[in-house]
Amino acid sequence: MKTTKILVTGSSGTIGTSLCEELLARKYHVTGFDLKPNKWNTIVNERTLIGDLTNPSGLSAMSGNWHAVVHLAANARVYNLVVNPLLARDNLEMMVNILEFVRRRKIPNIIFASSREVYGNTYRIKRSETVVRVEDCESPYAASKLGGEALIHAYHRCYGLNYIILRFSNVYGRYDDSDRVIPLFIRLARMNEDLVVYGKRKFMDFTYIDDAVHGIIRAIEHIESAGNDVYNIASGEGVSLLRVARLVKKYMGTHNNIFLEGNRTGEVVRFVADITKAKRKLAYEPKTDVESGIQKAVQWYAQMK
Repeated sequence: MKTTKILVTGSSGTIGTSLCEELLARKYHVTGFDLKPNKWNTIVNERTLIGDLTNPSGLSAMSGNWHAVVHLAANARVYNLVVNPLLARDNLEMMVNILEFVRRRKIPNIIFASSREVYGNTYRIKRSETVVRVEDCESPYAASKLGGEALIHAYHRCYGLNYIILRFSNVYGRYDDSDRVIPLFIRLARMNEDLVVYGKRKFMDFTYIDDAVHGIIRAIEHIESAGNDVYNIASGEGVSLLRVARLVKKYMGTHNNIFLEGNRTGEVVRFVADITKAKRKLAYEPKTDVESGIQKAVQWYAQMK
């Protein structure tokens, strides 16, 4: 199957914007759907429909047909969902609504952006796709992502929906002005404020935006041969959060203080993705290590002054 028409939810976000740009460059027909306009790219914005995925009427008013939906839209800040767990309910409502839209419109394929948060905190550091357990959920966000995966499996069994689930890990880079850790560190460094690292032992797998988009493109291209499966999309390498802070300082050329605090409730502390299956079945190959990725991110944010 040559997939030419793609619907991207969360098209105004970090991954969504870069994905839409890449799909358009590859001559796919792209429709975006988001709660807000795309402020980064006018061409993507022209193809973006504004609506609330927690309200199914917003989807039902859409006209057109698509070969696949890439479902990126979510309340995606782990700690925000600890503070306000009702945001996790919104994620599940969005999942149900998009699955019903796909079922009723007879869209054959869905690619779902899940998260490494579903692995929780266990004795393992490097995780393959098979080690997820409900009991290991650390946060409402993780539960909402694992619940989304469960719904996809149910729709596959009941309605024959073809799917790929991608578990992303700490995606960073351009088009992100949120309070995620790397853009937050860059913003604080620019203002010569202290950087606070929550977790002296926190050791994570950071994924540069181009590698995340590459993983989605590979999933679209291999949806028939490698569908109905789950894949880790990450760098496959771990780095301490303290080193990330130091790299931001290095490439910002600043002298901020770095302070260490305890881990925050609900966050996965140590994680590296096993990307063997994605390499084998999706031909996924990450290209950007964390040092060059942070250097690129700093350069991009410097243009946003």
